[in-house]
Amino acid sequence: MGIGPDNLGDFYPDWVNDLKDEDLRPEILQLGKVITDRAKIKLGLQKITKYDPEYWAVANLAPTKEIAELALSMGGIRKPKTFKELLEITGLDEKTLEERLEKASWTGLLEWNYENEAHEKQWVLPMFVPGSAEFSNMNQDFLAEHPEMGRFFERMSRLPLEGLTHMVPPGGAGIGMHVIPVEDAISMEQEAIGLEKISYWLDKYEGKYAKSPCSCRLSRKTYDEGCADDPEGWCIAVGDMADYVVETNKGGVYITKEEALEIFKQAEDNGFVHQITNIDGENKIFAICNCNVNVCYALRTSQLFNTPNMSRSAYVAHVTAEDCVACGKCVENCPAGAVKLGQKLCKADGSQVEYPKQVLPTERKWSTDEWNDNYRDTNRINCYDTGTAPCKTACPAHIAIQGYLRMAAQGRYKEALALIKQDNPLPAICGRVCNRRCEAACTRGTVDEAIAIDEVKRFLAEMDLKAETRYIPKKIVPSQKGEFTEKVAIVGAGPAGLSCAYYLALKGYKPTIFEKSNYPGGMLRYGIPSFVLENNVIDAEIEIIKELGVEIKCGVEVGKDISLDELRSQGYKAFYVAIGCQGGNKPGVPGDDAIGTATAVDFLHECSENEKYDIKGDLVVIGGGNVAIDVARSARRVGNEKVSMFCLESRDIMPASPEEIEIVEAEGVELNCGWGPKEVLVDEAGAVKGIVLKKCTRVKDETGRFSPQYDENDTITVECKHVIFSVGQRSVYGDLFKGSKVVIERGPKADALTYQTDEPDIFVGGDMYTGPRFAIDAIAAGREGAISIHRFVQPHSSLTIGRNRRDFIELDKENIKIGDYDHSPRQIPGVSKTTVDGELTFRDKTVELTEEQIKKETARCLKCGASVVDENKCIGCGVCTTKCEFDAIKLYREHPECSKMTPSEDKLKYVLPNGLKQRIKVAFKHR
Repeated sequence: MGIGPDNLGDFYPDWVNDLKDEDLRPEILQLGKVITDRAKIKLGLQKITKYDPEYWAVANLAPTKEIAELALSMGGIRKPKTFKELLEITGLDEKTLEERLEKASWTGLLEWNYENEAHEKQWVLPMFVPGSAEFSNMNQDFLAEHPEMGRFFERMSRLPLEGLTHMVPPGGAGIGMHVIPVEDAISMEQEAIGLEKISYWLDKYEGKYAKSPCSCRLSRKTYDEGCADDPEGWCIAVGDMADYVVETNKGGVYITKEEALEIFKQAEDNGFVHQITNIDGENKIFAICNCNVNVCYALRTSQLFNTPNMSRSAYVAHVTAEDCVACGKCVENCPAGAVKLGQKLCKADGSQVEYPKQVLPTERKWSTDEWNDNYRDTNRINCYDTGTAPCKTACPAHIAIQGYLRMAAQGRYKEALALIKQDNPLPAICGRVCNRRCEAACTRGTVDEAIAIDEVKRFLAEMDLKAETRYIPKKIVPSQKGEFTEKVAIVGAGPAGLSCAYYLALKGYKPTIFEKSNYPGGMLRYGIPSFVLENNVIDAEIEIIKELGVEIKCGVEVGKDISLDELRSQGYKAFYVAIGCQGGNKPGVPGDDAIGTATAVDFLHECSENEKYDIKGDLVVIGGGNVAIDVARSARRVGNEKVSMFCLESRDIMPASPEEIEIVEAEGVELNCGWGPKEVLVDEAGAVKGIVLKKCTRVKDETGRFSPQYDENDTITVECKHVIFSVGQRSVYGDLFKGSKVVIERGPKADALTYQTDEPDIFVGGDMYTGPRFAIDAIAAGREGAISIHRFVQPHSSLTIGRNRRDFIELDKENIKIGDYDHSPRQIPGVSKTTVDGELTFRDKTVELTEEQIKKETARCLKCGASVVDENKCIGCGVCTTKCEFDAIKLYREHPECSKMTPSEDKLKYVLPNGLKQRIKVAFKHR
């Protein structure tokens, strides 16, 4: 693969430049050579220089000559010495020796334990990794004084292994860490052995546990590659190591077994991988870690070098395709990128799609071409190039549609709603206003009619409208301290702002939304008529978001009532600005500002707020989109006069959906296609008396760009008293960004992935960034804003590394074979009434599918997608099994050899023969 250079290489601290060769401390050069695992240095083929971590880091670990000499007196690494033995070796008095041992243990240069028959305290000179690199980073006072120790850990977890990993046999041969699976995932596995279970190790070290900070998380933060987890408490030290991390300033805190189990469960909820130390053979470990692949150096070892056998467990994940619904939750959480979405349907010729597998060192000569420095990003690819379910691909929020259809079919309605709300916090709203791109892409549509996906979602989301049945998601917080305390302000309570607040709340924040209108909802409330979307639906879904801890302050316009600087002074650390496009455009023709003209935005706002509008005479709507139709339908409800629509497009290419066009005509609106405004006619009082329209001969140019042309001589005049323009929307910023570095182009300039503006603490999203789109687009944008803000407010975290780009590919519907399927027709909701006693009403009178119809409709799904595991990449952690709601992915014990644990001292006995065996195998394979 050979992706990416070693962009962390060649690091050394600035102070090294001031050192002259004669100033180098010989005892540090000697000690560095004793401890290092780098073969060339160990064998004398390469000398340590001041630029090597073996020098500058060891100089920090041993700040005095006396400390270094004490370490050298240990006789080499991992050779324990009691206090009495050290007294004899060093000739020091007890007090001096005690002070030096304490100092060396404090920096992490030495560790200690009681592992001898007399249970007498003994000191050990550990290796760098795992050893003094971790210990020095866990001591946050020491790390703050010497932040370069973060890079020391990074370097020494890579450099010694660069030419070695491809030769390491399964089980790791006493090198580094070893993945241990989620215990629930192997509970039914009859051949599982004790050391493959966390419970075995907890029982072995009964009563001796301490939680301590994760050294990898702390290390990465020193060079701005943090993952935004709170580092505290994720590493569980066991046995004597528990005492060591507590007593030597490594942040250790004693915990009970029950508390340890709670930490492991929280780690699994967050998608972290359990790993145990693997340098002491099968009878000893000293820590169980809960690792985030975006920062973990132990996981990096196998992922960067593409050698998963080095640290994998004995287990491999497999998917039972008929049970899989391509929800993608296993994919999103797989640390190794071993699971991707594919298709369940056969190709047109009846064959199955064949998916590529990761090449292993047993298959070809290994070189740097097989390395992947960008593994954290490439592991977040969601699907194979051949594609997956079109519905999930087409949805901007990439909801697990196939999954919730299956759950609905099974009558698991609450679980289906929970699955939807992992990707969409406003399903009841979307069930009424979504533009249904999933249905447009649905494979079933190539057979007869698409699945009524949105109707099913609406049926399920009805539970959210009642307090007794609503679903409030569980928060999953990457912190052992409870929820995060950083203050986040969101400007705008439309769908983007609400979504951002929702996902921040689920991550453990309590954001505050500032909304200038009297009620939250933005264009959902003020831009969509209540006969389409009732306020009680909006209120119910917002109430759930408030239950999660979100505060909403209405009637506050940021930039007018309070400034961003004032909010900063109140402690707000980041801002998500999503004020939408609350200003309407006019066409720029004579008279478009006359009395009786209005923009669609202003007209709908007043109608939505008051359900009335002072109409005196006929009304003309200019525009052909769904917003124009909402204007026309609203106008029919606030007055009995004639309402006419005029749009540039011909009927077949109108932006409005065919369903909306049919409805508006049924409600008595006259539709006129192919006309654009030329002039608004104005009477002596400055009021509208009519409009002149000109024939539109072309809407778009040959490239598809909006570029209308007209026949200026082909005109018509329509008498009217009101003209409402639905010809575009814009954002109204006021003084919102006054004094900031935010650049306004067509909208605010921001990074396309992170939504961060040129003012680092300001992020934007929704319509104000993209221009007018649909609610589901804003919801998706709000989620990305929340991800960015979480990473931003946690210091020294990367906004991009290891981030899921949420890119999906649709399967090729021209190359599939559809086997047996349910032949039921698409289910249609009961007849909707738009009138009450013959009068058009502002109440939503649409009808949901019945439960019986839901069963029939969900049975129509063709079940296009499925997850596919690359067994060569799988590390057997079992995280995937904790995310599957369908029991479709399970672990199987196929590699018992991976549970062989070897003392570090014996590693060459296993590595070299295995490397030779692989070399011979590859040579014969390619003869």
